Amino acid sequence: MEFSIKSGSPEKQRSACVVVGVFEPRKLSLAGELIDQASNHALSDIIRRGDMEGKSGTTLLLHNVPNTLCERVLLVGLGKERDFKDKEYRDAVRAAIKTLNETGSLEASIFLTELPVKRRTTEWKVEQAVLMAMEGIYRFDRLKSKQEEARRPLRRLVLNVPRRNELGSGEEAAKRGQAIADGMNLAKDLGNLPGNICTPTYLAEQARELAETYKLKLEVLEQKDMEALNMGALLSVARGSRQPPKLIVLQYSGGDKKRKPVVLVGKGITFDSGGISLKPGAEMDEMKYDMSGAANVLGTFKAVAQLGLPLNLVGIIPASENLPDGNASKPGDVVTSMSGQTIEVLNTDAEGRLVLCDALTYAERFEPEAVVDIATLTGACVIALGHVATGLFSNHDALARELIHAGEYTFDRVWHMPLWDDYQEQLKSNFADMANIGGRAGGSITAACFLSRFAKKYDWAHLDIAGTAWKSGKDKGSTGRPLPLLVHFLINKSAES
Repeated sequence: MEFSIKSGSPEKQRSACVVVGVFEPRKLSLAGELIDQASNHALSDIIRRGDMEGKSGTTLLLHNVPNTLCERVLLVGLGKERDFKDKEYRDAVRAAIKTLNETGSLEASIFLTELPVKRRTTEWKVEQAVLMAMEGIYRFDRLKSKQEEARRPLRRLVLNVPRRNELGSGEEAAKRGQAIADGMNLAKDLGNLPGNICTPTYLAEQARELAETYKLKLEVLEQKDMEALNMGALLSVARGSRQPPKLIVLQYSGGDKKRKPVVLVGKGITFDSGGISLKPGAEMDEMKYDMSGAANVLGTFKAVAQLGLPLNLVGIIPASENLPDGNASKPGDVVTSMSGQTIEVLNTDAEGRLVLCDALTYAERFEPEAVVDIATLTGACVIALGHVATGLFSNHDALARELIHAGEYTFDRVWHMPLWDDYQEQLKSNFADMANIGGRAGGSITAACFLSRFAKKYDWAHLDIAGTAWKSGKDKGSTGRPLPLLVHFLINKSAES
């Protein structure tokens, strides 16, 4: 989709559709009032008759509004004005895009970006509008024999800003939103692909395409390379699969050579059956999303490269399948990690932490400024936080605050969870340095505690995205989260230079 930024009067827009808001109960936004005055109160007459109450998420499409240059006017409900905040703004844009895409408007001029949103700038509103628009037109139908085509899909969107001196910053915000959306689309596509297509080798191929397109440095470690590095934890997960594991290492060098890189580590289990500790059959198909951490790392690299951020970035993706087999790891096995620490595998379905721990040790060689791992790690995090917030754990409060701030800005929110030493007791083992699970109580916390044992040499944060990486039910599909958070975290990091 093509985006442009303008500053003008709504009644003078030559467009297939002009979008304005209506607050509850029956109050036009400023742009709506201007069209109303030009049209001899055609909008207020319709509202007075009760056709549009202004309830959040509702829409009403009008044709041939008098004394305007547009073909249509779309009224979008905003809810009560005193309650209009970031969520309501996003919902309004999302509703507008859905209606535009379903009613044949090839292009539209949106005046929702002029609405005041508490504690949010015009730049934020423009960026979010771009993200909501791209989300609204996203489709994943490449595997269907007949692709479903939207009715004359929306192709061009004009986002109007209140003042002409905001045109430049609005254009920058639109570019930022487009880059983030492109990264999210890559992450969604990878997440939505089935496990028979998106294998560890396929992930490595996608990384190679990114590296060639954006001139990134890429290294793909094969099984023999991991054996030479003594990555016994990662390799123990891959033992039950016929697909060879990969350790994918991407490097983006956009900053001063002397500056230490930020490292992103993404869990890349391309299908997780649970191994010998087999999962229940119901909804096991959704375990193709267990590589969402890896998908987000690749998508983040795409966005960062498009934006040309002045920082150094390393991505590490431990990729494998987790399947049952005669050669698969068994409950009770003891494996030795790259760090030399031994692990008693009490549950083979707690495999994500096994591949991540070796990747976290591998990250030490880059002498990182900070390391953030992203993983669909625990069902316990879904129980704790549902599908709204991502779980955040960190050994460094300042790093945690940076991620929290980025999440609040992007509405891709996280919740800071405890990482107290008290929970480490649950990982005790009679036969190894630690067990790979700590029981049902505090499952997402003990998983993070396990990872923290391999991240003591640098500032580290862990994002548990098990509840936010995908949706189930009729809207089943990858969400592309927490990519907006990651990109803005890196934007802020690059600003520090």
